[in-house]
This record gives sequence, C-alpha cells and structure tokens, in this order.
Amino acid sequence: MRSWIGRVVFGLGGFLVVAGLLGLVWAPGVVEKTPVDVKTITYLDGEAGKLDASTGELVRNPIFAISDTRTDSDVSTDDVVAWVSTSCVMIDRGVERECVDGSADMITASVDVFATDRVTGEAVNEGVDLPADATPHEGLVNKWPFNAEQTTYPYWDGTLGRTVDAVYDRTEDVGGLETYVYKVSVVEAPAEVAAGTQGTYSTAKEIFVEPKTGSIVNQTEDQQRWLADGTPALDLQLAFTDEQVETSVADTEDNLSLLTLIEVVLPIVGLVGGPLLLVVGFLMMRRPAARPVAHREREVVGAGR
Repeated sequence: MRSWIGRVVFGLGGFLVVAGLLGLVWAPGVVEKTPVDVKTITYLDGEAGKLDASTGELVRNPIFAISDTRTDSDVSTDDVVAWVSTSCVMIDRGVERECVDGSADMITASVDVFATDRVTGEAVNEGVDLPADATPHEGLVNKWPFNAEQTTYPYWDGTLGRTVDAVYDRTEDVGGLETYVYKVSVVEAPAEVAAGTQGTYSTAKEIFVEPKTGSIVNQTEDQQRWLADGTPALDLQLAFTDEQVETSVADTEDNLSLLTLIEVVLPIVGLVGGPLLLVVGFLMMRRPAARPVAHREREVVGAGR
C-alpha cells in the first residue's frame, strides 16, 4: 500500500513541476494575447458646443458617446486581431442612448476597420485580409501592449489620420487599480473638421491604462475644432461614464486574476510543491514495509513453553 501511494504522490509531484514550468515559460506567450472574440461597448458623456449655422454661435448641450468595438474572428489570425469599431457622439435629450443615423442631434459618427498585433497592440496593415478601402493605421489604436511601460507611445488619431505622442504623465488609482496615465496633446493642427470641410483641430486626452493587461479603464478628452476662417465649430468635453469606469475596472480585475493564477500562482505551486512531492513519493517507494517476523517468532516461542 505504501509503495502504491508513493507512486501516486511521485506522479503528482512530476505533474506539478511540469505545470509550473509551463506557467513560467510557455503560458505568458499564450495568455498575454488579445482574444479574437471581443465585443465591447463603451459609454461616455459630457458637454459640447456645436456651431449653429443660423446664428454662427456655439450652442452647448449635454452629450453622450457610444463606441461599439468588436473583433472579426474570420479575419483574425494567431498573431493579428481584426477590429470593426463604430462610434457616435449625440446630443443628450434625456431619452434612450443610442446612435441615430441622420438625426439632427448627431454631432459626429464614424466607422473604423483596422487590425492590431495581439501582443504589442500596434496597428498591422499587411498579412491580414482587411477591406480594400480600410484606412492604414499606425501605432496604438484601442489598447496598450501587455506590460506597458512608463514611456511615450505612438497613438493613432483618426481625425488627423496619423499618430501623435501618448506621453506617460503619472500613476493614478482608478477604482483600486493602479493605472498609468498617458497624455495626448494636439494644438491647432490642420484637419478635416467635418465631412469635406477643412479647418484646424486641437485635443487634450488623458488615457488611463492598467499596465499589466494594457486595458484602457478610463479616458477623458477636451477637443476643439475651427473652420478655415477661424470660426469655432465644436467645443467638446467627454469622459467615460462612472458606470463605464466601474465595468472597465471589474473586467480588468478579472483578467488580472487569470494572469496571476497562470503566471504566478501556478509556477509557485508547481516549482515549490512539485519537488517536495517528488521527494516524499520517492521516499515512500523506497522505504520497505515493516515485517511482522518478530511477532510471529514470539508466538512460536510462547507455544513451546
């Protein structure tokens, strides 16, 4: 019985060692990848002043924004994930928040198709079957790389159609999560401020990133647009809603827990507990079972008296 139990313990120890090594060496390259089956709806709100063509003045209203971003698993590969992102900014009239095409309350709307590296988060334009009319992207688009650093990253600005600097500014707690805050600043750059209308564009963004996963858990923006003659066309302030921040934090915490389990807990248990079980199992298999010979001899001696 002892030998049989020893073999079981020894086998369990070997299994734990292998599992620990996989968690240490192999798992990070597998789990630290953007999934190919993502569907995320992000809600923002704030205020905006929009040009009233009849008066030539900005009219301010509360606004909301919805960004629906999802992967295209048919196009995605082992290394690259394809995305389709639709978004809108609407005047908030206190009714159900949804994007309504053709509505006079729609401030901006866009559809974006792109692909990113599943590890670095940087845009990829080759080796993936995107539509022929998809705009080539560069830099980071909708997430940061896994294990983000306190540095400057190239960040895609869809209004400009090029990258701008996302500069690390500080570390800040968001709902109990430590995040890196990156600042994006564009000052009066030439841009298409509306469909077919050229002008100038400024924006100041703060992007709050959980560094281990590269997830964006909050974002604020202060944006202005002017017509070519200097007339203000838009003055917009947006941020994740409080509910959206809570959802983003909860989702990121779940992802962090999974990464910690696979990359930290599993290697510790496997590489510490596994060798101990190997030793115990080996000793149990080597240690001989006690023989009741002496007891039988005493019985024989007693019978002869």
